[in-house]
Amino acid sequence: MLESAALMRTLFQIACSGKVVKNSLLIAVVVGSVLNLVNQGEAILAGVGVSWAHVAMNYLVPYCVASYSAAKNEATSRRNQ
Repeated sequence: MLESAALMRTLFQIACSGKVVKNSLLIAVVVGSVLNLVNQGEAILAGVGVSWAHVAMNYLVPYCVASYSAAKNEATSRRNQ
């Protein structure tokens, strides 16, 4: 249990590092924009209301996935050295 808590702390620290945040934000902007166009493109083009909760989730989910993936990769790399 203590080892998993240490791993989570390490993953969080890596995920909050400047390099990971910058790259994850870039990925979230690109992927989130594509998802919003796919999921709500008609509403956006028609100028009618969109679901702002879905807009936020379309950016948040790719950010979280990219951050976790980068942090997990870096933690694995550090452990193997």
